Amino acid sequence: MGRRLVRIGISLPVREMGNDLTAIRDFAQAAEELGLTHLRVPDLVIRPDSGPLHEPLMMLSYIAAVTEKIELVPSVIVLPARPTVLVAKQMATLDHLSGGRVRMGVGVGGSEDSYTAQGQDFGTRGARCDEQLDLLKLLWTKEAVAFEGRWDTVSGAGLDPLPIQQPIPVWIGPAPDPAANVRRRIGQKADGWFVLATPEAFPAIQADIHREAEAVGRDPGLIGTEAGVAVVGPREAEWQDRVKGWHDIGLTHLCLRTLSGGLSVEDHIPRMRQAVADLPV
Repeated sequence: MGRRLVRIGISLPVREMGNDLTAIRDFAQAAEELGLTHLRVPDLVIRPDSGPLHEPLMMLSYIAAVTEKIELVPSVIVLPARPTVLVAKQMATLDHLSGGRVRMGVGVGGSEDSYTAQGQDFGTRGARCDEQLDLLKLLWTKEAVAFEGRWDTVSGAGLDPLPIQQPIPVWIGPAPDPAANVRRRIGQKADGWFVLATPEAFPAIQADIHREAEAVGRDPGLIGTEAGVAVVGPREAEWQDRVKGWHDIGLTHLCLRTLSGGLSVEDHIPRMRQAVADLPV
């Protein structure tokens, strides 16, 4: 038996709510009032036919101003498509605006067109992400940073102010079956990971991640895990069983989803309330 599932959050259905900022605010505040621990927002800067999706750090800055307790989780920022120092500054600012409520999800993405549009190299994204993670931690914990990497160089400068959390926790969003280099990245550099694998595949992936952590002297028990469970759509009838299953496996976090199930804007909050009332754990 794994650790008890202790933190249950929800995804903000931003595509469905579009430009309705009142609906977005009301959903975030209702999630907080219901005792949900975190709110996840996806990242998509540019892609054809993607539907409406606001830039996540800007959106979470707005949500930070209208909430008090709920953790804010961009999940996941396509980190190698963005300038490292700028991301560090944006996240540090968001951490202050929210009173230290930020958990940053990162990934490398799969859209070459998105990288091209942002002037970044798709082919080196994995190696660049490794370097960025090292630099982010330095920028969030040291007033003056000396760093010379393949892509970024910082000479005796730093962020002012530093974030409240030093460092801001970073979680990695891998593919459903993470490659060996991604499992290494999670085990050696991350505070947690977003589980897209099936419950059957999870133990082997987790074992690899734990071995990578132990190889660099990290305590693998401190690496968190979070899976998502849709409470609407094709798998709605089984959502409670899926929550129980992940609970029994021992995940530390769970994220409910009311999105992509055909709900109207007005129906998301009632469905969230019902799901919270029906939680089996």
